[in-house]
This record gives sequence, structure tokens and C-alpha cells, in this order.
Amino acid sequence: MDATIRKLAPAAAAEPVSRPSREEAEAAVETLLRWIGEDPAREGLVDTPRRVVKAYEELYGGYGQQPADVLTRTFEEVAGYQEMVLLRDIPFTSHCEHHMVPIIGKAHVAYVPDGRVLGLSKIPRVVEIFARRLQTQEKLTEQVAAVIDGALTPKGVAVMLEAEHMCMSMRGIRTHGSTTVTTSFYGVFRDDREEQTRFLAMVGRR
Repeated sequence: MDATIRKLAPAAAAEPVSRPSREEAEAAVETLLRWIGEDPAREGLVDTPRRVVKAYEELYGGYGQQPADVLTRTFEEVAGYQEMVLLRDIPFTSHCEHHMVPIIGKAHVAYVPDGRVLGLSKIPRVVEIFARRLQTQEKLTEQVAAVIDGALTPKGVAVMLEAEHMCMSMRGIRTHGSTTVTTSFYGVFRDDREEQTRFLAMVGRR
């Protein structure tokens, strides 16, 4: 595995996290229901602990997947194509690691190939796998860029994320509609200002 990918992979080399049983997880949800002042035994909440745990399996399914595995297959029959490949407006939903509330946004991902290209569906899959973990937007942006750079070794990678954080919209200062923008540039997108500007223009930010 490439060193960059190893750096950004979840702590697979560290001691594995001890996971509670499904029954323990459901009991924890029931405890939270009682803590907020609800009655877990009332009709509308009887199945809520089970439903929440099942939903978490989907919402945080990225922990059981390795983004680098998605990028193992590439294509070399590109007729000499060497220009930017851009996937724009990739929708994603993640969850803030500080409050466990949603981050809702879109990703723009580009790379300049160096003899090999990815199947177009692979990039949204990588975004989704990283997004389905507890995240900060900054970390998510860097993870997507680094894993593509490490797996494909292109001439450059550019990633921009635009997202609204519910930890700001639903609580705290409650800034509805405020968008956070983060970027990560590798290779020619970092070293060549014209290439970076072209990416931003194609995304619609310039």
C-alpha cells in the first residue's frame, strides 16, 4: 500500500476498537431516549433503538471499506488523453465528529492523468466511503485527494468540498445556509497557478 494511503487509512495497524454487541448499542440508544426525557416504552419509540442501530450501520458504513481498494483497477487505453478529468457536483452526506450531526455538501474532484485513468464511478465511491465516517471537512478533503494521488499517481489532483454543517445550522450560532469551502491540491494543481485557476473556473468558483 502506498505510504500516502497508509497515512490516511483508518487505524488498521493500531489495536482494533472493541465493538459492543448490537444489544448493547440498542441499550445505549434507549439510555439516550430516557436522558432527553422520553419514554422508550411508548408506542412510537418501542422500535427506535433497533432502527437507530440499523441506520448507523448504513450511515457509518465507510469504516468497513477501504477506499484504496476501489481504485485498484485503472485503464490505459485513453488514446493519449492528457487533459484534466473533472467530476463536478458529487453529492455527499457525512457527520461531524464533534457533534455527530450531518455535513451536507458536494465535492468537485479533478485529476490530470499520466497514462492511466479511473472509471468515472470510482471517484464518487471514494468520496462516499470517506464521508460515511465521522469527519471534519478539512480531513475529508485531504483524504480524497491523497488516496487518488497515491493510487493513480497522476500529474495532479484537485479536490474542492462545499458543505453546510448542521452543527452550525441546527445548534450554536444557527447560521442557516452558511457554506464551508475547502480545497486540496497535488502536483500540477499545486505547482501551476494556471492549472489551479482552470480547475476553479471549470468548477464555477472563478
